[in-house]
Amino acid sequence: MPTSSADPRSSAPAAGLEVRPFRALIYRRRDPGHLARVSSPAYDLVSPAGRDRLAGTDPHNIVRLILPRVDRPGPAGTPEGAHRSTAEAAQTLAAWLADGVLERDAEPALWLYELQPEGAPATTGWLGAVALPAPGSAAVLPHEDTYPLAVEGRRALLAATGTDLEPIVLAHDPSPALGTLADRLRATPATLEVVDDDGVRHRLWRVTDPGLLDQVTAALRRTGSVIADGHHRFAAASAHHRADPARPGSDAVLALVTPMGPGGLRVDPIHRVVPDLPLDTAVSAAAAGFVVTELPTPAAGEAEAVAQRWLRDPHRSGFLLSDGSRLVELSAPSPEVLAAVPPEAPAAWRRLDVVLAHHGLVSGLWGRDDEPGSILIAHSVGDALRTAVERSGVALLLRAPSPADVAAVARAGARMPRKSTLFVPKPRTGLVLRPLAD
Repeated sequence: MPTSSADPRSSAPAAGLEVRPFRALIYRRRDPGHLARVSSPAYDLVSPAGRDRLAGTDPHNIVRLILPRVDRPGPAGTPEGAHRSTAEAAQTLAAWLADGVLERDAEPALWLYELQPEGAPATTGWLGAVALPAPGSAAVLPHEDTYPLAVEGRRALLAATGTDLEPIVLAHDPSPALGTLADRLRATPATLEVVDDDGVRHRLWRVTDPGLLDQVTAALRRTGSVIADGHHRFAAASAHHRADPARPGSDAVLALVTPMGPGGLRVDPIHRVVPDLPLDTAVSAAAAGFVVTELPTPAAGEAEAVAQRWLRDPHRSGFLLSDGSRLVELSAPSPEVLAAVPPEAPAAWRRLDVVLAHHGLVSGLWGRDDEPGSILIAHSVGDALRTAVERSGVALLLRAPSPADVAAVARAGARMPRKSTLFVPKPRTGLVLRPLAD
């Protein structure tokens, strides 16, 4: 089962981020075309079909490390199969190092990272080795539940490869000094640059100047942070360190540290799909606790656009259900539904749409456990609608919490249900890796 959802912590000692330069591992070929072929989205955004497509673009695509596949006989999902998979990743990484596909930086550095979506403001942050905080520290606060099997899979991969293969993302308290330093660097030529399939331009600058490094790390020590992306990888790094605290480098995790607010990330929702649940059955059960309104049936192929407009409408509240063509609004939850949300939880947590949907609708009225096989995750409305059709189920479409909501939940010591938030834009996996040992 996931970890506890709402255990308010007592007083946590104030502590700032400790961000360390590190000797990066990067591809020897650094032209934009090659980096586009060998890089990948984060592992949890890659579907099985997407994994095959990425692996086919180049024999050295990073997906072969972050999502290793073993073609030899072996039960998938078993300890034996998992061991073979992580061993395969370690062997592949060793071969790429021996062949000069990847090379190690000569000196420690931080990396300034700029993400520029088309038609949107740029996000900037600093890529470094962030020290794992001591118990009770407020330096790095999670806001989502994790799933133990997923954590163990990432921990095993980290242990086998001895390398942080992709960064987590932290949103830190605002720091004007960091923005000034970033602006100065962004006026110089970038070390790495690539445009991804979504049109986001990624530019990175290697920073080795001791004076500049001191300024950046000192400014970050005055901030705390919330995990924006990578709860499972953070938990995996922590578990790996507990298992082998003497291993050099295991006391830190590769992280992109971005500001909370201007210059930082935005939050998109993550939707749910309940397979093998007909829409009429889902609506009938939901009517016991919500006001149900069927929206006018969209024209063929228009359900996604109609749903998007509904979710963006600030005058709307509640959720949408869909089987891929029909759209049904759930609003005005009953007192019984509201009572399903644990009353002892912090107010910042109780008022979130995803919490009410999780406790009042999915678990309460539908009687579904929040297990990966029972509740599927979709990172876009289109994916949710397509999956609902493919799995003969119902899509549950949610609105995103605000960054302030996420921070309030984290600082209250609570946890949203797993996969509640999608912080965007995402860093590209494969541009900078971090071997644990120097």
